Amino acid sequence: MNRWEDGRKVVVEIPGMVKIPDEEVEGRIKVELALRLYEKGILSFGQARRLAGLSKWEFVELLAKEGSGILYDEEELESDLKVLEELS
Repeated sequence: MNRWEDGRKVVVEIPGMVKIPDEEVEGRIKVELALRLYEKGILSFGQARRLAGLSKWEFVELLAKEGSGILYDEEELESDLKVLEELS
């Protein structure tokens, strides 16, 4: 079992002043948490989109809507180039 599958659960009390319908609270909180943890580099793209409950493309669209980009560093570029060379 990897760290993602251990099913950690956090209980958070949401103040009544938050104007989110009760049935939307859990989903909205997960999306917001996923976005912020991804932006900070705490979650990978895949982990964040799973936390948000979105497909890859839905998460890409959400990042674009939020004005965030996909985090892609030099190490990932080098890894991708190596894979492309191996496939050639």
